[in-house]
Amino acid sequence: METTEVVKLIENTILNAIENKECTTAYCEPIIGFVSAHDPEFITLSGRIGFHHFMPQDLLEGARTVVCFYLPFEPEVVYANQRDEIQVARAWGVAYHDTNNLLGEIASQLIAVLNQHGIRAAAEPSTGNFDKEALKSHWSHKSVAVIAGLGSFGLHQMVITDAGCTGRFGTVVIDAELPIEKPQPKERCQYYEMGACMDCLFACPVNALFEDEPFDRAACWKVLLENANEFLDLGDDVQVCGKCAVVGPCAFESAL
Repeated sequence: METTEVVKLIENTILNAIENKECTTAYCEPIIGFVSAHDPEFITLSGRIGFHHFMPQDLLEGARTVVCFYLPFEPEVVYANQRDEIQVARAWGVAYHDTNNLLGEIASQLIAVLNQHGIRAAAEPSTGNFDKEALKSHWSHKSVAVIAGLGSFGLHQMVITDAGCTGRFGTVVIDAELPIEKPQPKERCQYYEMGACMDCLFACPVNALFEDEPFDRAACWKVLLENANEFLDLGDDVQVCGKCAVVGPCAFESAL
């Protein structure tokens, strides 16, 4: 297949999976991007996250490209979690659960479709793939998406895309080389650009965010586990909060 055909096949598979989803959560238009599996920025993850963080070649021998995709929640999901400053909205928990399943389905469909065309592919789960003591992922979908140029990290440690930060990321590693037009780095957080916004810091229910200190992962994780008790009917992995993500100008779009 021509590389342009591979790109179109990937894009159509993702769009079709979203259109034919079985969940109730609705999404805005997804963002899809690609990055070389040999991009030098992957090496920096060992320093920023830890030496345990995988390289694309750890997921797939012969990896050449990483496919990244972002699924933004529809506005009503965000508004629901805005309305109650303390409790996590039911719609937000459902969206997290639904989207984890959908990201897994997208990855599975991509792997199957690409295999039919002689392209090998592999993926990591959308959630739960992290060290429970260090609270750091061994394959950070968010960090990989930033390397691909889909967004940039904000003060709240969420990735802000041109469609905001209230959604979920997925990635698939493939052994086909695709034409990469990597976007230039772009700051999307008002605080980092001009110190003009700290909405997320003030909204954090456990004061886990700071201007000049590292993010308090333990405090954040504790409240996620507490909130998970409210969504046990969905499963035991719905660890959600999102209060920092839904309050600022970056909730729906890049603030810059």
